[in-house]
Amino acid sequence: MNYQQAIDFLNSSPNYEILPRPAHTQANYDLRRVHELLALLGNPHLKAKSVHITGSNGKGSTSAMIASALTASGYVTGLYISPHLHTWRERVQIDGKLISEEEWAATVDRMKPHADDVNRRATYGKLTTFEMLTALGFAYFASKGVEFQVLEVGMGGKYDATSVITPEVAILTPISLEHTDVLGPTLTAIASEKAAIIKPGSTVVTPPQPPEVEKVIEETSRKLGARRVKVGVDVTWQSLGF
Repeated sequence: MNYQQAIDFLNSSPNYEILPRPAHTQANYDLRRVHELLALLGNPHLKAKSVHITGSNGKGSTSAMIASALTASGYVTGLYISPHLHTWRERVQIDGKLISEEEWAATVDRMKPHADDVNRRATYGKLTTFEMLTALGFAYFASKGVEFQVLEVGMGGKYDATSVITPEVAILTPISLEHTDVLGPTLTAIASEKAAIIKPGSTVVTPPQPPEVEKVIEETSRKLGARRVKVGVDVTWQSLGF
């Protein structure tokens, strides 16, 4: 399989970055099929520590800054983001370097028979393009001995393919009304979808949020025993210039 053939294979599944997205429900985005594929690949998503980022604004730049800081601190760091601007390879990076076309094709080639098995059984439905892209990222990171993987949520959080991990740190950037046809019509509904990346015992970092959002994050964190770090309260800064 060459690079273009790998892209064509990934695009042969439902690609909801292009197609109209159905509502975020387990019927449409079932993480069990993602777990099924990852198990066949040797559970690569469990090989590295994770930082998980969701939100409505700034999650891409936040992900890039965190990955850069981890790399500068001496960690082998994977970065998984979406969508891409110029090349699919932008989505999967290690220490600032994009995955090569050859490594992309080889990783998809290794994943394809397992993805075909999952789709043939379709116990929990068939895999989407984004779900396979996420598995590709995990498999590549594991093959390169990544120590930290920084993962940007595609959309929402609860049913997003990246949510198969338990992060060391979950970050919720500013949340506002977006994708209401998929995530829900209110800030509370959207915040509930995104706060689902908070896992038991993790650390949760948030900037100032609207009151409805803050209530959801606080209740979720307390319920799961997650430690809150509030930017502007627990962490402050002073601008010295621009």
